[in-house]
Amino acid sequence: MTSTNTPDVTKTPQVWLPFPADEVPGLPGGLDYRLWDGGPDYPADPADCAFYVVPYMKGAAVAVRPLAGMTSVRVVQTLSAGIDHVEPALGLLPDGALVCNAKGVHEASTAELTLTLILASLRGVPGFVHGQDKEEWRSGFYPALADKSVLIVGYGSIGSAIEDRLAPFECARVVRVARSARTAARGPVHPLGDLPTLLPEADVVVLSTPLNPSTQGLVDAKFLAAMADGALLVNVARGGVVDTGALLAELRSGRLRAALDVTDPEPLPAGHPLWHAPNVLITPHVGGSTSAFLPRAKRLLAGQLSRFAAGEPVENVVRAIG
Repeated sequence: MTSTNTPDVTKTPQVWLPFPADEVPGLPGGLDYRLWDGGPDYPADPADCAFYVVPYMKGAAVAVRPLAGMTSVRVVQTLSAGIDHVEPALGLLPDGALVCNAKGVHEASTAELTLTLILASLRGVPGFVHGQDKEEWRSGFYPALADKSVLIVGYGSIGSAIEDRLAPFECARVVRVARSARTAARGPVHPLGDLPTLLPEADVVVLSTPLNPSTQGLVDAKFLAAMADGALLVNVARGGVVDTGALLAELRSGRLRAALDVTDPEPLPAGHPLWHAPNVLITPHVGGSTSAFLPRAKRLLAGQLSRFAAGEPVENVVRAIG
């Protein structure tokens, strides 16, 4: 980790924001706001930045580019639920720096898309769209979400929000899995080690886990083989959680179905076999990019920066350096 001199407390703390400061209601005074949304030129010397808000959806290369020079940074605030796009560069940060995620910003939108993917896939909506294009009336019986067993892998704030929205659909049961066992408001949470016994009982498996060394490639050939015939895999986590080759094999066999908001690679390039695999619905990583994002992100930043300016602890800390 990079060593650094003690910050000059007589200087006004500098904040790099991806939006103009006058467009973020509730920002506190007493801070020096600079606008940087990932452009080629920095708004100031990165060494003077005390609070860095990572530009949203600009890619990992942009996100980490100024970090090596941020020798005085005290808070790195992402606007995403995960921090995998900045994690490779966190070793460059000075001791004492805090890394915060955007808990509270994406839960509603991501949970909303999760239900959309489940319902669209089960009820055959993609086929109806193709039928409309061809003027074909594709009536028949289709699976319902009612009476299905749903397994949520990754039971953090997004997983909990997904279960909240599953509640009215009369599922037979919802089973929760996280890194370690605990008890949540809605019931027990199983550890990852229980997956081999839980997967065969699930009609729908939802992935909402962060991407880290313990979840990279978690959904491999063995995981998929343990899923029940005809089960639906829904990924609103990160593409790297799933072994794409193993998933393609299951889709082509017709044994499993999938609904994917994230893929590996991503963006999915033209000509990739996943585009035209059978039994798959793909959306282009839009779980959090909705009309709800900007106002919620701005509220988060106003709250975090108010705490920072007042010398109070910031929230959503997921990593402390040093």
